[in-house]
Amino acid sequence: MPQEAVDHYLALPYHIEVIYDASGEAAGWFARVVELPGCMTQADDQAEVLVQIRDAMRAWIEAALEASEPIPEPAQDEAYSGKFVVRVPRSLHRQLAEAAEREGVSLNTFVISACARAVGAREAEHAAVIS
Repeated sequence: MPQEAVDHYLALPYHIEVIYDASGEAAGWFARVVELPGCMTQADDQAEVLVQIRDAMRAWIEAALEASEPIPEPAQDEAYSGKFVVRVPRSLHRQLAEAAEREGVSLNTFVISACARAVGAREAEHAAVIS
């Protein structure tokens, strides 16, 4: 297997999720490569999990190449246009529009702000649970 092929895939911008997990008997860090199914690792500290995920990626890519299996390319961030349509009940539409008017902002700005607050609150809640 050519080392150039392995290096090519390792240089691509794969999405790596790193999570601190305090649940269970041994707290520690977990990492996975989103686009490479089953490519994951865990370690006691964050620096080590980042080293180990690179090793796991190398092993995953080498195994796929040896087996002549396709290697997924990284997902493109450009796939998200920043625009989506949501249908809501008329009563909710009215409540949102009235709240936006009270705040002195457009409905679009109000909804973006509300979504951002909700996502931030969920992330903060998740972080509190795992730390």
